[in-house]
Amino acid sequence: MAEPLLHAFAKPTKTDFIRIVRGNGALLWDDKGNEYIDAIGSLWYSQVGHGNAEIADAVAEQIRTLETYSIFDPFTNEMAERLATKLVSLSPLPDSRVFLCGSGSEAIDSAMKLARVAHVQAGHPEKTIIISRNRGYHGTNYGGTSAQGLPLNKIGYGQLLPEVVQVDSDNIEDLATFMKDNGSRVAAIITEPLQGAGGVYPPADGYLEGARKLCDQYGALLIFDEVITGFGRLGTWFAANYYNVVPDLLCFAKGVTSGYQPLGGVFVGRTALNALERDPDFFLRHGYTYSGHSAVCAAALKNLEIIERDGLIERAKHVGKRLSDGLHSLAADGVIDSVRGAGAIWAAGLKPDQNCVTIRDNMIKRGVIARSINADTNAFCPPFVITDQQIDKLLDVFAAAAQGK
Repeated sequence: MAEPLLHAFAKPTKTDFIRIVRGNGALLWDDKGNEYIDAIGSLWYSQVGHGNAEIADAVAEQIRTLETYSIFDPFTNEMAERLATKLVSLSPLPDSRVFLCGSGSEAIDSAMKLARVAHVQAGHPEKTIIISRNRGYHGTNYGGTSAQGLPLNKIGYGQLLPEVVQVDSDNIEDLATFMKDNGSRVAAIITEPLQGAGGVYPPADGYLEGARKLCDQYGALLIFDEVITGFGRLGTWFAANYYNVVPDLLCFAKGVTSGYQPLGGVFVGRTALNALERDPDFFLRHGYTYSGHSAVCAAALKNLEIIERDGLIERAKHVGKRLSDGLHSLAADGVIDSVRGAGAIWAAGLKPDQNCVTIRDNMIKRGVIARSINADTNAFCPPFVITDQQIDKLLDVFAAAAQGK
């Protein structure tokens, strides 16, 4: 008989899972006492590491005061307001506002809906098409699944959203051609600045700048999916800062709380806001039960405080360089085929005779948890608090596993 828990992204028939029971910094332990270095930040989100008592105390204190209360009209709550103020102070979008939700998937669906309704409010209801890129991963709600550029993740779920299309990941001319033929009906282009779960692919030179120009030319909105790249992962607060391209909407989640509580959101920039705010009688009929959840917001505020206070964005640059140097050395020695990444998120591109799942499993046996993607990539996205010694160990373990030792 199968166990009661139906696991995400797993075979429903699988029963032999590793039960993680404790964490501290970049280290984890399972129920058998085995220690692991967390080289992927659980699922790309653990900026400040595991077992942080400050965040635990902040959440507990808020729950003792008020676990949360709805921010649906006519109510609000202090923690949601405080977090929105803090986030706007960090935002790369001038004069933006923040819509809060519970996950990256919800953030993506929210941005897609906000883009379309903003065009309606601006007098352009015909602008409904949303364009995404091949290899893109935008969560698993229906909107994000529709926008995904990973075909396997779409199989079996029936009819997805209409008027959501994919273009080539790297060729800006493919996007330009689509816009030339359909630009008057395009609501938004959505893209990860650096594609993460699809294999860690930085943008082709000029791609993001080209997408920005095309949006301006055809009156479309540019949406950045920064669910992975936000909150210091590239050594800047956001990838928008790193690549010096400003979107109209920016989706976030993961690193905003370092996973201590589930939180997502959308920075809504001035172009969309002007449309949403132009009619004082317009009522935004979108939101979630846990939008602006007080205890969740408390976790985010403390997490952001720790990132700033402890200089973890600068630390991310150091972590990324040490990872990059080590992986490039392995590529130069012929251990792996190639290296991709930026900041503190990196991937090893494997040779045809190497298998990423086999390598991942061998690494786990040696006490390091990395991520396997497709059949040809192992990804690394460790907590910013990982030590140099731990980075060196994870590189040594990966090198041994990649060589079948």
